[in-house]
Amino acid sequence: MHVVKASDQSPPSSLSAENRSRLESWLAAQAGASRVRVTEDGRLGGGAISLNLAVTLDIDGGPLAGRHGCVLRAEGGGRISASIGKLREFVVLRAAFAAGVMAPEPLFGCDDPAVLGHDFYIMRRAEGLGAGHAVTRSDAPQPELARELGRQLGLLHRITPETDGLERLAEAPACPAQETLAQYRHWFGDLGRRDPVIAWGLRWLEINAPLPGAVVLCHRDFRTGNYLVKDGELTAILDWEFAGFSDPMEDLGWFCARSWRFRRPDREAGGIADRADFYAGYEETSGRRVDPVRVAYWETAAYLRWAAIAVEQGLRHSSGAERSLELALTGRMLPEIEMDMLRHLRAIGGMAVGGMASGAVEKVA
Repeated sequence: MHVVKASDQSPPSSLSAENRSRLESWLAAQAGASRVRVTEDGRLGGGAISLNLAVTLDIDGGPLAGRHGCVLRAEGGGRISASIGKLREFVVLRAAFAAGVMAPEPLFGCDDPAVLGHDFYIMRRAEGLGAGHAVTRSDAPQPELARELGRQLGLLHRITPETDGLERLAEAPACPAQETLAQYRHWFGDLGRRDPVIAWGLRWLEINAPLPGAVVLCHRDFRTGNYLVKDGELTAILDWEFAGFSDPMEDLGWFCARSWRFRRPDREAGGIADRADFYAGYEETSGRRVDPVRVAYWETAAYLRWAAIAVEQGLRHSSGAERSLELALTGRMLPEIEMDMLRHLRAIGGMAVGGMASGAVEKVA
């Protein structure tokens, strides 16, 4: 595995006076404004891959005149292999917002290194609680939150490779399962042969790969910890840096993986409710039925993908690319992730073997 460098110079954790001046001039031109003032409100927590700066834009003139609470998202110290880059993330966010998904509104995207030295975009700021351990703290399950998350995912999955504005994304795979397997083998490299659990997981994916079916725009990190909740209600879905075209059941498997249940491993839908609540909301808006067997396949894939990300995050620290206790600890999570995958494979038992060759996902009549 290797860390993919975003640029030779990592973005700072705050804006220098020179950077702020260049940014203000660029924003004024983009917004058709006479003047834009940028006030930095501090670095936001979370986001081990991206840099998130809270900023306030005071725009004079033009269609966006007024004060706007925003977030500036830029590449972190290094990009991992699964990341799509900030400009692709911007177009994904724009498509999701246009489709009615509860995503922060994207306002400006920039790939001109003369502005800040790296790609970035600016979106509206949303309010709410996002930390997974806090969201799953409730003693009572949160079925309506799970249902609403399902509805939002269903809206996202109505976006297809034919949707205008997504030309920057990688081409949609003919067979998501086979492409994913090849990608994982590349990511793991020699570790995929030396580590017996990883090797077994990769072989299981190969043997049980489903036939091609629907291919849609997937978030690919749709989970507790990547959405905001205020007063028990969903306010925003965040962190779109892994998005791409894939099997829609991939997002459902990722959301339900044990890794993202935090305080409540017994609540299989993101630590907040039962799968049935999440699935019901999804079927309300997606136009397709949930295929539990296919979800089980993609949940297995989720553990392997998280394992690959964890190892690569650890390498960002140990290689010296970005010294960080959080990254170092993430890299030490491999045994826990492997155990979660083994528990999952044991739980699904005979459900998977021989049942993965189902065809396209069933459509709702």
